[in-house]
Amino acid sequence: MRGRFLLDENLSPRLAAALSELFPGSVHVRDVQLRGQSDERIWAFAAEGGYAIVTKDDDFRGMSLLRGAPPKVIWLVVGNTSTAEILRILLAHTTAIKTFIAEPVTSLLTLRKP
Repeated sequence: MRGRFLLDENLSPRLAAALSELFPGSVHVRDVQLRGQSDERIWAFAAEGGYAIVTKDDDFRGMSLLRGAPPKVIWLVVGNTSTAEILRILLAHTTAIKTFIAEPVTSLLTLRKP
């Protein structure tokens, strides 16, 4: 997996551009015409395209635990948080995220608000 993200609908599309330097090729579901699509369709797109799903949606956490990777899932347990704070959390965990992406077996990374 190359370390690019598919940002779920519950996150701001602005995050894709903000993360593009560290995680090139990252996109928001809106950018790839998946807005409003089912979790199953988003999962399949991410798996086929080599994306890690970044989400606040517990459904993807469950899918990851049941199915494993691909795709990998980065689950944000942050509640109602600003886009700037979500970006800060992701950037603060860049090393852990890159290690997670490179590790072939682990399918879920949970990031929490400090």
